[in-house]
Amino acid sequence: MIIDGIRYRKPVLVFALESEAGNEFENFDKIFTGIGKVNAAYALLKHLKNNRPDLIINLGTAGGFGFEKGEVVCCTKFIQRDMDVRELGFERYKTPLSDEPVILDYGLKISGLQEDVCGTGDHFETAHSTDAYNVVDMEAYALALVAKRENIPFLCLKYISDGATDSAATEWSEELHKASDKLRKTLDKIK
Repeated sequence: MIIDGIRYRKPVLVFALESEAGNEFENFDKIFTGIGKVNAAYALLKHLKNNRPDLIINLGTAGGFGFEKGEVVCCTKFIQRDMDVRELGFERYKTPLSDEPVILDYGLKISGLQEDVCGTGDHFETAHSTDAYNVVDMEAYALALVAKRENIPFLCLKYISDGATDSAATEWSEELHKASDKLRKTLDKIK
């Protein structure tokens, strides 16, 4: 796989759920983390203990505000949308006493794909109401942070399954089975 003139020979694909991968990625090194930031960080770090990929690729479904269902978005920046310690004087989305900025800018860009900011949180968003991010998921921030700290390039491609509205759960269930095919086709275009 070549991105920006760099050839990656040992990527690992990271999905939250096996259903997001379907049968489309059989010949790839891949891990399934489970849902949420803690599960994502733990599973990736466990994998990295014995493996050293040259690229981490997060693939999966996400809610999206202002996108068409079925569109694949390249997330290049990440916000921890459920980090809120404003009561103690910290900026919203900022992890207290950390060196990490509010917006984690650690994602490769893919020509031809729309880019946006992904807001990661441990709740399924059904009432999107901010312009700080327009893609919502439950794992990408944690994966990007691990990748950055381990100095491994990170690519995040999200299949927009719903509009992050009150019908998001139904829309996600209806779109989930379509994600693997579209994500594989998108990844194949990068090779």
